[in-house]
Amino acid sequence: MSKHLKSCSIHEEAVTQTNENVRNKQPEQRLFHLYIKNANTSNFWLHLEMNGNATLTELDKYLRAIWLECCGHMSHFTLGNNAWGQELPMNKKVYQLLEDGMEMTHVYDFGSSTITTIIVSDARWGKPMTSEPIFLMARNNMLELLCEHCNKNATWLLQDYNTFDGDELLCEKHQNDVMNNEEEEYDEVALIELVNSPRCGVCGYDGPANTPYQNAQTFWDVPTTEKSSSASKSKPKKQSKPKKQTGQQSLFD
Repeated sequence: MSKHLKSCSIHEEAVTQTNENVRNKQPEQRLFHLYIKNANTSNFWLHLEMNGNATLTELDKYLRAIWLECCGHMSHFTLGNNAWGQELPMNKKVYQLLEDGMEMTHVYDFGSSTITTIIVSDARWGKPMTSEPIFLMARNNMLELLCEHCNKNATWLLQDYNTFDGDELLCEKHQNDVMNNEEEEYDEVALIELVNSPRCGVCGYDGPANTPYQNAQTFWDVPTTEKSSSASKSKPKKQSKPKKQTGQQSLFD
């Protein structure tokens, strides 16, 4: 996805329109492309563009909103891939801290921790693409998980505190069956609807894992769901069997 975003013609056109848009009164600044993933698995990831004049506090708020916030736990950023290494100041503007290729780590909750790896994938000079300090360019699609009873699409996570046998993935039908069977011991069972977050089920986290800044003003107007006319006229490629891997969701397909 990093390579795709760097070469995507739709993304390039959006950047051009943003820089030339007279309504965009934001100052030109250094803008950082951040590749963010869960440290334990690459199934959950984000591609963000962050304003250089913003601070790590803004990035912390964004990660809490889209992936993490459950109980107001403490958090920090560290340099490199050591979650408990040298801490980075949260109040400094990121253009004073970040450089291309740099890696840092974000830790949310110092007890039941969710650890996130952040890599500065690229940087450009120009105007921000929205009125907010962070712009979501792409994120993984919701994972396709299977019910442990019937192999149908799982939508619920069962946490049984009576047995501590581990979490159980359930479809709609089997989550109803389980709740009916466990009704007398409901206080000891947690049913959590699956959401697109690496923290799902940790410390009771149940989302909503929605994209922040839903009403942000944008400064470009290019198609993001249809191929360009030149692409549609080209000879169609032979379709290949889809790979079983984490889906990709991008504004610039």
